[in-house]
Amino acid sequence: MNEVKIRDEFIKLGQAMKLAGIVESGVDAKIAVQDGLVKVNGEVDTRRGHKLVPGDVVDFEGSVFKIV
Repeated sequence: MNEVKIRDEFIKLGQAMKLAGIVESGVDAKIAVQDGLVKVNGEVDTRRGHKLVPGDVVDFEGSVFKIV
């Protein structure tokens, strides 16, 4: 499982997906999230602006990363 390190107390889901390198742009992240293809902590999340905190795990088409 890959890790995405953040400096602040949270990062938005779309930003985290770009930082992890699993999408190329914010538009790609938006489409994936709106289409219900992204899971946060095992549950589908359709909120691109969802605030992720350390410990959260994101899964998109088999690419999994954890916020640390």
